[in-house]
Amino acid sequence: MTDNFSWVDLASERVGGRATHANDDFFAEKENLLKAGRGVFIEDKYTDRGKWMDGWESRRRREPGHDWCVVRLGLPGAIHRLVVDTNHFRGNHPEACSVEVCAVGEGAPDDPDALAGEWVEILPRSTLEGHAENTFDMESAGRCTHVRLNIFPDGGVARLRVLGEVLPDWESLAATGGPIDLVAIQNGGAALACSDQFYSDPTNLTMPGRSENMGDGWETKRRRGPGHDWAVLRLGHRGVIEQIEVDTNHFKGNYPESCSVEGCDLSGQEATTDWAGANLPWAEVLPRTPLEAHTQHRFEQEIASGGPFTHVRLNMYPDGGISRLRLFGRIETE
Repeated sequence: MTDNFSWVDLASERVGGRATHANDDFFAEKENLLKAGRGVFIEDKYTDRGKWMDGWESRRRREPGHDWCVVRLGLPGAIHRLVVDTNHFRGNHPEACSVEVCAVGEGAPDDPDALAGEWVEILPRSTLEGHAENTFDMESAGRCTHVRLNIFPDGGVARLRVLGEVLPDWESLAATGGPIDLVAIQNGGAALACSDQFYSDPTNLTMPGRSENMGDGWETKRRRGPGHDWAVLRLGHRGVIEQIEVDTNHFKGNYPESCSVEGCDLSGQEATTDWAGANLPWAEVLPRTPLEAHTQHRFEQEIASGGPFTHVRLNMYPDGGISRLRLFGRIETE
């Protein structure tokens, strides 16, 4: 699926992305490229090397060539959009950039010399504007594990976003023999739609680890009418659900009274975007079950039907916040 509502930032620090090498980060460290947000500007903050900047910034180049930074993606996948954000870089942004990618095996070295000869250009040299989100859409070059951002000739970039589809190594995952979290973002799970995301995005439900705070989850506004809130998620792979985890970590006065989970198998069918109105064959996976505040709930015996499914709908009654959803099970082929 290439619909952009299921794209994720494959390079984000939050999902394990790392800026591994740069030829120069004299003024500002390469690691800033993958941090959350667009970067901030503090008027009177200086270091012993000059003005502090929230991004990656090289020194002024006095010889031919250009600067570059290598990033190992936290989530290997197919790239569909690049955002080179020069927020707060005005008189010191690069004139242009280009981007190359490569794919190497798990455990391969990140050293640029080891990756020489592996790079394929996906974005030719393109003009950049200062203090702007420079966005570039493209056809995927297939599964990638690394990105090299080239800037011409030098300067500063606040953030790099590498948006696309996660492409897990399912052969290796299946070979582990254990249960797999079918909806985890690192396994290709994606939040597709929801009734409400006033406070925070349902994509957080699929993120690694437990939530860091109340903002790191899915939270809706207070419902003042009938009904309940829901989120539809696509599994990374068609599979059978054997254990469910619903975590209300950090949600104390605003957790849902209860929740339920439904599943459907849309294998071989064209995906819909009308999740609220579509008449889909939803089957009960977890019946409506009470929840507690700030608690990691695990359900196994309560599961009514495990599937196989390709999509699930998480219902919460009537509203509130859930930090994580885990759907452990095994993959199924069609």
